[in-house]
Amino acid sequence: MNEKTAKQVLEYHERTKHHYERYARSPGYMDWKNQPNPFRFYEGIGRVLLPFLREDPKARHLDLYRRDHNPATPFSLQSIGAFLELSLALSAWKSVSGAKWALRINPSSGNLHPSEAYVVLPPLEGLRSSVCHYSSFDHALEPTVRIPAELWNRLEENLGSPAFLVGLTSIFWRESWKYGERAFRYCNHDAGHALACLSISANLQGWKVTYLNALSDQATEGILGLDRTPWEPLEQEHPDFLCVVCPSDVNDAPRSINPEIISAFAGLMPTGAPNRLSESHVQWKIIYETAAAAAKPPTEERRTSCEARDLFDPIGVEMGAARIIRQRRSGVACDTRGSLEAKAFFSILDKTLPRVDCAPFDADLGEPAVHLLLFVHRVNGLERGLYFFLRNARDFHELKAGCARDLLWDRVEEGLPLYLLMKGDFSRQAAMVSCHQEIAGEGAFSLGMIGRFKEIVEPEPYRYRHLHWEAGMIGQVLYLEAEAHGQRGTGIGCFFDDPVCGLMGFRDNRFQSFYHFAVGTPIEDGRLTTLPPYGPSRSSVIDGKSPQVWRLPGRFNS
Repeated sequence: MNEKTAKQVLEYHERTKHHYERYARSPGYMDWKNQPNPFRFYEGIGRVLLPFLREDPKARHLDLYRRDHNPATPFSLQSIGAFLELSLALSAWKSVSGAKWALRINPSSGNLHPSEAYVVLPPLEGLRSSVCHYSSFDHALEPTVRIPAELWNRLEENLGSPAFLVGLTSIFWRESWKYGERAFRYCNHDAGHALACLSISANLQGWKVTYLNALSDQATEGILGLDRTPWEPLEQEHPDFLCVVCPSDVNDAPRSINPEIISAFAGLMPTGAPNRLSESHVQWKIIYETAAAAAKPPTEERRTSCEARDLFDPIGVEMGAARIIRQRRSGVACDTRGSLEAKAFFSILDKTLPRVDCAPFDADLGEPAVHLLLFVHRVNGLERGLYFFLRNARDFHELKAGCARDLLWDRVEEGLPLYLLMKGDFSRQAAMVSCHQEIAGEGAFSLGMIGRFKEIVEPEPYRYRHLHWEAGMIGQVLYLEAEAHGQRGTGIGCFFDDPVCGLMGFRDNRFQSFYHFAVGTPIEDGRLTTLPPYGPSRSSVIDGKSPQVWRLPGRFNS
């Protein structure tokens, strides 16, 4: 462990905290002229339009997570298209007063979408084995690196079964344009949301996504060709992760790739040039320094064992899985007359628990480290109050010993690790610690994600990113569960870090807050018009022409 890099990451987290008396550094205004284009595409290369699903999978609500009802489909352009359509594609267009913007299956802080996706594919009908960028704008693949047949055969032998790879990158500028120094946190939240989307969508195809946790960022760059791509200044893509996708019945997917195969990929030259996203930029130096300090080195393969437990489903939601995925939206306001039944609340929380052979947490980021501090406002059958949901029993005694002595820690429901800490109306405190955002106190409940911090980040600084990925994955499950139970979720990246932990009595950095979330009965904005994600002509991106940059009105909706 490099003590200097660990110190840089710890200092970044401290420096980018919001406080009641000051916020983390940001631009302070919207430079609309230089708003980054939310769509990446490559100029000078052809694209392969992916087919859309002819009909949605028959999978139901619980099939989002469990694997036993989803038979494996063969790899093809049709199934790859379905996988990407239900994970990273557009879900709708919104318009108001002449402005128009896209929503996606995967949410993003401020709808800015720093994440880009790549697939490393075997030979498919009409497509040679290639590294392909995924263009969500027109649901298409852009082959950037051609893979020789001999190299693909070596890779597939290494992977041990029919498989392909999917990788994610982040463009920090897209997020820092609005959020400044705190943008590195939000980029990693978005990566976690997208990883959960990929895992759940793969599950509907009968596939499983497994994080290649032994690979370094440098290896990921080499395989995807990122280190040999002609980026515009400050618009480069930074590697997040690379995952293997294989049939769900493969018992033990690998977590690494042979170094000789990585070297062979590094010798392949990419084609095409990425489009320019902004005319000018602002460099937030601390983001790039922290990204370098938190870079993933090569490590040993790790395998995490999860508990085998049944899904808690007392209500029996009948909604189709694909419908839940497609209709996910971020709420902008909650109706204080709405409420949630306790059984639905328990069911929502239950899906955030890691389980054996259940998406998305069996992607194997590592041992769970993030828990939920809950503000319960309007849950029928449950007292208002402050609650705690324990996602890893290992942490119970340290959490209890390190927090305020007057907390109750009363078990609420048999079979669920949910504890009542304090009784009372915490709606005002919930809104206050979430940067005074009323939505945190108006819904059925809101929460802060509290996780182990110093002992994880200090020896392995790259795991700072993993903590935010885990929080993003939890957030994605909460989004889907809210929709399944007639509610709406909202991810909240703006919160006052230390006051959140202070509610439990924490006074050091053994545990920290990583992300907030609210769930409630939505108030729909009747001014907005919803349009389908893809029109009859599918796309206006033809012959390498850039899509228009759509400016977002007022508050961004994700």
